[in-house]
Amino acid sequence: MSQREWIEKDFYKDLGVSPDATQDEIKKAYRKLARDLHPDANHGDAQAEERFKAVSEANAVLSDPAKRKEYDETRRMFASGGFPGGGGFRAGTGGFSGGTGATFDIGDLFGGGGSGGDGGLGDLFGGLFNRAGGGTTPTAGRSRPRRGSDVETETTLDFRDAVQGVTIPLRMTSPAPCTTCHGSGAQPGTSPRVCPNCNGSGVISRNQGAFGFSEPCDDCRGSGSIIDNPCTDCRGTGVQNRTRTITVRVPAGIKDGSRIRLAGQGEAGLRGAPSGDLFVTVHVRPDRVFGREGDDLTLVLPVSYGELVLGATVSVPTLDGRVGLKIPAGTADGRVLRVRGRGVPKRGGGAGDLLVTVKVAIPQNLDEKATEALHNYLRAEEAGGFDPREGWAGA
Repeated sequence: MSQREWIEKDFYKDLGVSPDATQDEIKKAYRKLARDLHPDANHGDAQAEERFKAVSEANAVLSDPAKRKEYDETRRMFASGGFPGGGGFRAGTGGFSGGTGATFDIGDLFGGGGSGGDGGLGDLFGGLFNRAGGGTTPTAGRSRPRRGSDVETETTLDFRDAVQGVTIPLRMTSPAPCTTCHGSGAQPGTSPRVCPNCNGSGVISRNQGAFGFSEPCDDCRGSGSIIDNPCTDCRGTGVQNRTRTITVRVPAGIKDGSRIRLAGQGEAGLRGAPSGDLFVTVHVRPDRVFGREGDDLTLVLPVSYGELVLGATVSVPTLDGRVGLKIPAGTADGRVLRVRGRGVPKRGGGAGDLLVTVKVAIPQNLDEKATEALHNYLRAEEAGGFDPREGWAGA
């Protein structure tokens, strides 16, 4: 699509939204139209196919805040005649006539003036069309090869692996650099050559009256290079779908739902362009013993009534073995005892704590001897003046 065509298109009308629509409204409108107009749902309907292309094109611009801003600003400038000096365009003269009689060079608007192009329309168009800059060397305005897309995947870890950290192999199938041509797209022993039509810039300029428009080069399709002998394995794209195993280092203490970014491990770019990134969403299985509160681990420790009353030292599990925990005499049921440094490893060093909640375990079946002993204890307790409900509920 040329710059002129881009200016004349009404992407908001294509999506059926107003120019002040929110990003969420744009997303919802696109999803509905794309679902209704998708070629798979409209076999042989050429009109629906064209509408689907228009809707996709509109969404590509309006869903990107930076591109949308450029699109809005440029359309406003052309629609309102908002050029330097407050004047309008004088056709065929190669300049603009301002209100003061001054004439402005069209090159100043497109970044071709002596100012280096800062703030001109060339800057606005450049972000959407990879427009060549004002350099004089063949490579100064060369368009960048298209970066590969980012890839997302998921993995599920055991609770203890997530807390302590683990290295896992991740097997996935995705576009990757061709192993035959190493991503260049050319047969081994050959190399792509600079496109003679655009001199390697990837764009060509066309003059229409006073305006100069830059468009992707038809010969090289905007890549800036031509492959005379395409690689037979990847057909000149430099990319193959292949299954690979990636080693992922999961840092200690990662939380459920966290994402890990592996730079350059996503979809390969065409013809040796940089690969996208791989994002791995980590899910964590619950543990039957441990819970987690920030950097602290938690667990519930079953104890007997006697251990709380008389005090005791009991063994409790941690992530790397068992430790002794002292229960002070007279500890209340439900009290939380802290074991320092036995929690989740912290990124800056050290670790959180282990929080142990003591919970009385009530015996369900007592033999005759234990039952008699308990009755004796209750009588002794009553004789000693202990009333567990003293002062409770106004008693």
